[in-house]
Amino acid sequence: MPPIRFALLVASVVAACSGSPSGATGAPEEEPPPSPLAADVLFIGNSLTAANDLPGMVQSLAESAGTRLTTAAVTRGGAALEDHWTDGAALEAIDRGGWRFVVLQQGPSSLPESRANLRDWTRRFAARIRAAGAEPSLYAVWPPKDRTAFFEDVIESYRLAAEDVRGVLLPVGQAWLDAWSRDADLPLYGPDDFHPSVEGSYLAALVIYGRLSGRPPVGLPARFALPTGGLVEIAPRTAVLLQETAAHVVTDTLKSAK
Repeated sequence: MPPIRFALLVASVVAACSGSPSGATGAPEEEPPPSPLAADVLFIGNSLTAANDLPGMVQSLAESAGTRLTTAAVTRGGAALEDHWTDGAALEAIDRGGWRFVVLQQGPSSLPESRANLRDWTRRFAARIRAAGAEPSLYAVWPPKDRTAFFEDVIESYRLAAEDVRGVLLPVGQAWLDAWSRDADLPLYGPDDFHPSVEGSYLAALVIYGRLSGRPPVGLPARFALPTGGLVEIAPRTAVLLQETAAHVVTDTLKSAK
């Protein structure tokens, strides 16, 4: 059975959206209108999404900026989108509805056959996502450290997949490249030279937050708690550099989409 954060996080979403507390007397308090930036996001991916609790990072950063951006995830180590389709848990989560965005992620998909696979299954998922009232989004990742020559191929694979379905491109791989152009020593890879370090996931969360919320991902905390209780701590100077990088990449992506 794949590890699924979905049930726990949906419970928190339901609690957050419920009415007045039980046992209250008199007329219930009127609920405030939802924020125009409120967005529930479902992540579907593998360990590149699950590492360092990326969905939780996105939610916590949004909360720190006063934006309600609740997240949930269906992840399985090494899974491609085809695997998630066959397994069925991701489709069940999509069909429950309530999402504004569903973020899709698989491996680097730099080779011609893996690019074709990514594009094919993105199209299938996109139809299901839109039927549930949400917008498909592509979390564009990166190659392993020993295959950095394929960075542009990975970026192009995810760009094409997003373009195929007129979805939202989340250009995290491009943000990694841009961050290294500012500081080549940034430790974005984790110990295995493929999964992200905390800094790598933090940069990913900044890009995703900025792209989905429409707000610039700057001025956000370098130290914050995750919904699960874990603590994220980034060196202040590094956090500023990563925030500026994310803001630049998000702006460029928006310009290209026009």
